Amino acid sequence: MSNVKGPDEAQNPDFEELVAQYQGSVLRMCFLYLCDKTLAEDAVQETFVKVYRGLDGFHGQSSIKTWIVKIAIHTCYDMNHSGWFRHFDRRITPEMLPEAAVPFEERDEELITAVMRLPIKLREVILLFYYQGFSIQEIMDSLGVSQSTVTGRLKRGRDKLRGLLERRDSDA
Repeated sequence: MSNVKGPDEAQNPDFEELVAQYQGSVLRMCFLYLCDKTLAEDAVQETFVKVYRGLDGFHGQSSIKTWIVKIAIHTCYDMNHSGWFRHFDRRITPEMLPEAAVPFEERDEELITAVMRLPIKLREVILLFYYQGFSIQEIMDSLGVSQSTVTGRLKRGRDKLRGLLERRDSDA
């Protein structure tokens, strides 16, 4: 994965900088969408091919990070909706996640498991807001939805997470 290059193998320092800076976080995000490391690596590769091809067309209407994440999300959507993917076992455990910068604690694993149980539309705003550190505006730009949609999904996602975690605590 560390040898991602543009389609024509050209040495573009700006592109290589983007890959170096965002590859790890895009891989983790794609993995959380697709629940499979190999598919996530394929999605990251495809994302950066699209970034390379579209780099000249990027005009800065959003941050470069937002633009790359938007491409990654659409790439994951495309992979998620392919015909064979419906027959794929997408159960995930924290041990399956790509290496994090800081080791997970037990409570973190419970939270990650609960986040993965959320419906995709709630999960994606939770991941973008808390995991990627995106602002409401950046999430709006990445997902192409309104502010009320983002804030509503964040609220429903938090409420659902709270319920899942409280239920888990009461079962223990």
